[in-house]
Amino acid sequence: MATNDEIKKEFIRSGFALAEEDEILERCVTLCINYSLTPSELVSSWEIYHLNRQSIDQTVKNEEMDGFLLHLQNQQKESLMKEEAGLHIYSNRDVDMLLDGIPEDTADEIVTTPTNKSQLLHPDPFDSVSRSRDYGYSTGKTVGDVTPFGRRVEKFVVRFNIGDVAAQAENGDNNDEDDMVIKKVQTRRRCSLKVIGLGPKPGCRFMYDRTEDRFSALEKRIVRHADAYAASGLYEEQVDPAVASQRSIFAVGMICCDGEGKLNDKSILLQSSAERTSGQRVPLDLNRLNQFSIFPGQIVGIEGQNPSGHYLTASKLLDTVPLPRTGDVVLPPAKKQNLDQEGSTLTDESREKSEVSFIIASGPFTTLDNLLFEPLNELLAHAKRKPPQLLVLLGPFVDSNHPEIEKGAVDATFSEIFEMEVIRRVQEYVEFMGSEVRVVLVPSLRDANHDIIFPQPPFDLHIPDLEHQITSLSNPGTFEANQVKVGCCTVEVLKHLSVEEISRNPSGVPTDRLAKLASHLLRQRSFYPLYPPPESLPYDSSLAPQALKMSAIPDILLLPSDMKFFVKVLSIGEGADTVKCVCVNPGRLSKGEGAGTFVELTYKGDPESMHASVISI
Repeated sequence: MATNDEIKKEFIRSGFALAEEDEILERCVTLCINYSLTPSELVSSWEIYHLNRQSIDQTVKNEEMDGFLLHLQNQQKESLMKEEAGLHIYSNRDVDMLLDGIPEDTADEIVTTPTNKSQLLHPDPFDSVSRSRDYGYSTGKTVGDVTPFGRRVEKFVVRFNIGDVAAQAENGDNNDEDDMVIKKVQTRRRCSLKVIGLGPKPGCRFMYDRTEDRFSALEKRIVRHADAYAASGLYEEQVDPAVASQRSIFAVGMICCDGEGKLNDKSILLQSSAERTSGQRVPLDLNRLNQFSIFPGQIVGIEGQNPSGHYLTASKLLDTVPLPRTGDVVLPPAKKQNLDQEGSTLTDESREKSEVSFIIASGPFTTLDNLLFEPLNELLAHAKRKPPQLLVLLGPFVDSNHPEIEKGAVDATFSEIFEMEVIRRVQEYVEFMGSEVRVVLVPSLRDANHDIIFPQPPFDLHIPDLEHQITSLSNPGTFEANQVKVGCCTVEVLKHLSVEEISRNPSGVPTDRLAKLASHLLRQRSFYPLYPPPESLPYDSSLAPQALKMSAIPDILLLPSDMKFFVKVLSIGEGADTVKCVCVNPGRLSKGEGAGTFVELTYKGDPESMHASVISI
């Protein structure tokens, strides 16, 4: 049974203070009993609730507990629904079948004739319910059914704005064909696109990494960061932190935990480079620091003393790698693929701050009650009316967590569903809009039709005549659009970091924890700096070193997550060396049986002149 002291320690370890301590702890003990939670699980749930509310106050207040109770109830409801995914929910269609004497197992074989001849010859390629059973798999709903998604009242409503000019979204759809033609003619100028190809390639060999590969990957990270500190000329010569010394020293190493559990202030170790130093792990004392934020796998610079050789007491902790932001890293020709069909380059100085317009959306692209892909249809229809230069679609596309996929209740392969329901729709959109638009697809580990490995290779797409307009990236991946660098990672890295990170902040100073978690990726120059990764992540060390590395801080960082949508401007460095990055979580395009959100973003050279809107589909 959870006790008040255990719960209090977990809150403090995660950086939270308790306002009305006795009342809150009593309620937390009750929640642990009612929902069979350990103190650690309870605080983890609170962190997710806290992050979704985007609160910067790290104080747990009694008036927030009612909302937290509702959050726990929703979590339990979702877990029960997932466990009972095999149950059949009877609908009006089932009743009609029983009354008409139609056996259930033959219902899917019944083919109806369209009442309108034009329906048969010219189906609307963007009709959200026109594709139902043509490809041999069941969706659970007939063409005539109106889904909960289709019955939604609010469409394309702006939920959040940021920037100098607020992007306006239309409150409702306009399907006038003349207007569609006008919008098509007014499509913006085509943007350049370069894929920085450091990720694995389609068909690569994976899950054969050895212990040597894992050691080598970690060692290279430590050495690379140590070299960056040395090259900056701002710090003393690096020494072995495990060697006893009376004077103050400077050392670079990786944060580790001394056991299997979570990191805490008593279990922090610093592992130095085996190539440059002894490679030993030394206990690290951070009690003298009034502010820090650390997690396992983080590479840090430590100024401090180790007079006994057994304990390094830190007086200063550096978690930002001093690498330049601007300027391209020189890559082999095979590593950088120019996707301009004309092969032109941007040489005009006036285009250094080119305007690039994006629509960014993250899957699932269909609701849980069917496989009609209605949200994707609605998104593409919106992109026809307000055409961006670049449409970025982040997986999952064929979601392995979808009830129909989990039950195996489909009669087509996952690749066939992907080709027919996703690629074909995207292809029709590009063909309709012409050569001015481009689409980027990024896979997810939840894609049932793709390799479940991280880092993840891109989709192997072969689309005749459209290969320069429809592009697939690795996960994570980086590309340039009109010299605007964009990084993408569809793994839930923010959620993973929130579980493992421990921090200390000056009392009374508010912090944006979500922004702090996202900034760790930029400070560490890595799309996934956490190590070891959770057991649920199929991490391959042989593919990771180059694929996870950020050669420079991107202008835009896309981190789709189940947590609440956000668009934040992150600042790294101080004074004249400060660099900024726009971090975006577009939310999920569909949530359960209802609508989700996506982001419209226009970038005009720097974060100060960009504007973005989060819009409900």
